[in-house]
Amino acid sequence: MTTYEEVEAARSDPKLANVLYHDWEADTYDEKWSISFDKRCIDYARDRFVLAAGADDWPYPTALEVGSGTGFFLLNLMQAGVAKKGVVTDISPGMVDVATGNAERLGLDVEGRVADAETIPYPDDSVDLVVGHAVLHHIPDVQKAFGEVLRVLRPGGRFVFAGDPTRVGDFYARRLGRLTWWATTTATRLPGLSDWRRPQVELDESSAAAALEAVVDLHTFVPGELATMARDAGAVDVQTRTEELTAAFLGWPVRTFEAAIRPEKLGFGWANFAMRSWRILAALDERLSHVLPADLFYNVLITGRKCGG
Repeated sequence: MTTYEEVEAARSDPKLANVLYHDWEADTYDEKWSISFDKRCIDYARDRFVLAAGADDWPYPTALEVGSGTGFFLLNLMQAGVAKKGVVTDISPGMVDVATGNAERLGLDVEGRVADAETIPYPDDSVDLVVGHAVLHHIPDVQKAFGEVLRVLRPGGRFVFAGDPTRVGDFYARRLGRLTWWATTTATRLPGLSDWRRPQVELDESSAAAALEAVVDLHTFVPGELATMARDAGAVDVQTRTEELTAAFLGWPVRTFEAAIRPEKLGFGWANFAMRSWRILAALDERLSHVLPADLFYNVLITGRKCGG
């Protein structure tokens, strides 16, 4: 477990904080965020990619993921047929170990490398696709990272990043999360509900993780400003999309509630309710995206290409 002293040392060093936080979370990250490598998450990853960039040019011969975590985005995209061969990179050695282990179990052609997104350790013009999910907001210099992405892409190669918070979306999501955490941990102190509460040591660890999250979450984005960063780094054909409004109002309380409750108390029925409800609201959000300002939605997706090819 990460110590108080380590957390304090990391407060002034976001890269160290990212290593500590993600190494600490690596072994339980998939469970915490309901990550899997079955049809549910394959469809989700593929749909995010299609929303951002369409379904042309599949399969890409080679793909590299920046800030891969446990491999959720790239491994599921590979299973969906988006890419043939992959590379997972992350600043956290623990995450790279879990991601390469997941790839091996799935029988995917994937190598792993501990890497900083601002200095990707691959040659110029070496990959056809670069992807990332919920990573840009962790990177200190996002425009420098875009420059590295474009350097390693072959001419005409594409990048797709999804799952990063908008400025407005982060405002309401964090407040919903904090309110749900307080309500759940308070209610489960009551007689008759205490056996629903996770052990105190797990709740303390979650609170410590939240303290580190405040350090590793460096940015929120205005979609137009994020697109300008990519163009200033040299990208062409840059486009942004946003998603999740009502779905975020459901998703953040659900995830926070799950973090405070013993998993065995929830079961398949709860998981089915959460997923079905999220899908219904996501479909509603797709309709709302045509009439409401893009900046109101929680997630921003961005895609673009390297000039040439």
